[in-house]
Amino acid sequence: MMSRTAYLAAPLVMVLLLPVVGLFVSPSAADVVAGANHPLFAPALWLSLRTSVLSLGLIVVMGTPLAWWLANSSSPSARVVELVVNLPIVIPPAVIGVGLLQVFGRRGLLGPWLESVGLSVPFSSAAVVIAQVVVAAPFFVQASANAFRKVDDELMVVARTLGESGPGAFLRVALPIALPGLIAGASIAWARGLGEFGATLLFAGNMTGETQTMPIAIYTALESDVRAAVVMSMLLAAVGVLLLVALRFAPAAWKWTRDLGGPS
Repeated sequence: MMSRTAYLAAPLVMVLLLPVVGLFVSPSAADVVAGANHPLFAPALWLSLRTSVLSLGLIVVMGTPLAWWLANSSSPSARVVELVVNLPIVIPPAVIGVGLLQVFGRRGLLGPWLESVGLSVPFSSAAVVIAQVVVAAPFFVQASANAFRKVDDELMVVARTLGESGPGAFLRVALPIALPGLIAGASIAWARGLGEFGATLLFAGNMTGETQTMPIAIYTALESDVRAAVVMSMLLAAVGVLLLVALRFAPAAWKWTRDLGGPS
């Protein structure tokens, strides 16, 4: 039987669950087909996939060494950098979008220099990627730093005494141990980038095929065809649900895989 505490928590669980349930039970099959055939659907899906994968690649390449440094440095500067990395988590995305305009816009901090070399960042696909990187990177860096903190320092020392260089010890020892945490962080960062709305809308705009990602297409479709908005929402919700399920079972699967590769 459910405890009294569980009954008290039930309303919150229902509030969290009902929007997702409503997405999948309200539309008919005909509505789903019509929404998937909407002109906004395919371009927004392709743009979201393209930009989110690119932004994730940039986050992993730049964020992994940063996470390693944060996990192994006790200097005050590392704590300051960690605070800076986490700022986009607590700052509203719309504010980040305005800030990006103030940096890359024509009259922004870098605007005149960019214009002098013939580059215009705002309201372009590059702006979409930058916005996704800014809002999603903290999730990867934080998860990766926590994973690297679980690497035993003695294992790294042993690897070095056996002839491994610093990078070699990192790749052969630290990275495999921390890999589940890195994958989890990358997955969450990708989902956050895929669902980014506020910063992207203000910094990149709403141009079909150029800057109109899935969340922005949902916002646009609500004005003309709710069916398309529902179908795109269903797709993003399904991605999120599958991602959570995969992350939930990933540790057990990883342990099982390592046990298979170990000695019998």
